[in-house]
Amino acid sequence: MQNTGSRPGAHLESLDIYASYRRSQYLTLKHASYFQVYEELLARYRRRKCTFVEVGVSNGGSLFMWRDYLGPEARIIGIDLNPLAQKWNDAGFEIHIGNQGDPGFWEKFFASVGDVDVVLDDGGHTNVQQIVTAHCCIPHIRDRGMLIVEDTHASYLRLFGNPSRHSFMNYAKRTIDRINARFPGLHSTDDGWEKCIHSIGVYES
Repeated sequence: MQNTGSRPGAHLESLDIYASYRRSQYLTLKHASYFQVYEELLARYRRRKCTFVEVGVSNGGSLFMWRDYLGPEARIIGIDLNPLAQKWNDAGFEIHIGNQGDPGFWEKFFASVGDVDVVLDDGGHTNVQQIVTAHCCIPHIRDRGMLIVEDTHASYLRLFGNPSRHSFMNYAKRTIDRINARFPGLHSTDDGWEKCIHSIGVYES
């Protein structure tokens, strides 16, 4: 456990990612507490070649935020269910239309784009969508890469069918158990792909 020393979302004006958010010419909605986490996790990808995938691009504002923050060498790919999102291809992004809850979509997606460095899931937030995205993406994330799942508070909301033993957060907790079960003398229940996971970090939502 780590004490941040201040309330979540404090000192936003000092964060480069927040400045990129403010400069975006299109709408994007992000919780204030997320920006410090973005900075902590993603600063090492700035101004270098990387492949960054965001699920759920909606009005396009986050695509421009990521390009401003990561720099021109980053390959930024957006995924959305709405075909209208394809208009962002004209702005230099790679846009794929599909259902993140469909394993068949992910199979075609990775066959097309190859392995990636970061997947940020800001999509539909249902248990199925978040779990399928994690299960299908993790084997295609390069070493030292990350899956970042936003809005995990959905695991506690009736709107998303929770509380449920099948919630995304319960899925994450079971995965933590499997990581700890690797310790010598314990019975590992890794089913193959989970051996790719080095660690799981939990932040506010």
